[in-house]
Amino acid sequence: MLAEQVLSRARERLATISGTAPVKDAAALMAKPHTDLVVVCGQDGSMVGVLTKTDIVGQITRCVGSGCTANVDTIMTQDVASCQPDEPLQDIWSMMKARGLQRIPIVDQGGKPIGIIYARDALQSLLGEVESDEALLRDYVMNVGYQ
Repeated sequence: MLAEQVLSRARERLATISGTAPVKDAAALMAKPHTDLVVVCGQDGSMVGVLTKTDIVGQITRCVGSGCTANVDTIMTQDVASCQPDEPLQDIWSMMKARGLQRIPIVDQGGKPIGIIYARDALQSLLGEVESDEALLRDYVMNVGYQ
């Protein structure tokens, strides 16, 4: 099973912002339901980083008075794990588990974000695939439908 099979749901969760945008604009994006990760894009639309609620909270704790005018690119995470639609979900899940990630961006060949995959989505798809394989194997062993 490939990442492209969960792409429709992943596209719904995609939120992007320019690196030169103020942090408060990213916070406004994250106020929307199911938006826990914002992909930061460069001028060409390719991913240059990500921003999490933790990044924003960390910035707010360093603000003094009304002087909190930082841009997104000053607090974003630049070393970002991502995947492509043609990657197997099993590999994506393994990487997420190894790095302790709950969500990662899906990017196209040009590095432009096309969705956000959640660990829960990957696991549900993998579980569904295993359950289907198990049912087929059980039917085969029990000679169901082969009479």
